[in-house]
Amino acid sequence: MTPLFLVISGLVALTAGWLLMRRLGPGARIGRILAATPVVPMTRAVEMAAQGSPRYVAVGGRIGSGQEFEDEAGRPLVYRRTRLELRRGSAWAAIEDRREVVPFEVTGDLASMAVDADALGEGLVVVTRESTGTAREIPDRVPPDTDPTTPVRLRVEHLSSIDHALVLGVPSVDPERGPILRPGLGRPLVLTTLEPAEAMRLLAAGRRRTTLVISVLLASGLAAISTGLVWAVVDAVA
Repeated sequence: MTPLFLVISGLVALTAGWLLMRRLGPGARIGRILAATPVVPMTRAVEMAAQGSPRYVAVGGRIGSGQEFEDEAGRPLVYRRTRLELRRGSAWAAIEDRREVVPFEVTGDLASMAVDADALGEGLVVVTRESTGTAREIPDRVPPDTDPTTPVRLRVEHLSSIDHALVLGVPSVDPERGPILRPGLGRPLVLTTLEPAEAMRLLAAGRRRTTLVISVLLASGLAAISTGLVWAVVDAVA
């Protein structure tokens, strides 16, 4: 074994870990952002917005709006996304994707900030309500040529004005809504009604073994490269 072999082995391990990380999809990236973003008081985020110096931060507070709409259970909602999906091979494909959203804000520390809810997408981390069945049960909502035995599922994500949320974004000022959190600096707007650790567990659900393999590959790769470089330096000065 030589220093060069160790460095090359480390690079191979790092590459393999990076490729596996890419396969985890956007959820893995959202989890890393949740873990790394500093939480600041709401008053500090409002100051950042006024100063106009872009910085990606997290703030916590209660969701509020003067334009809530009720769901079938009477909950005052500010956001609801409903997706009807068909099973296509090993993946799910959406055939309906409907969003209902009203302007809302988060309030905490005697201050509040609006949320750019139209920008919410992969960064929304909430418990999804899900029901499953087959195309036979909803023939009027699937394409005419769909096999009646095709699995279907309905997924619903919502936010209520009784929820507390953690919102990650870049504070800025909107001419109409005042201080507002938006995506920026190459990162999405993230909102979760869960504790950060619980949100990260949800994002990693079903992928813990892969996550463990990635951690081992990255750690061993870095260790091999470091050892190889130190060995090479010692040989050079010996």
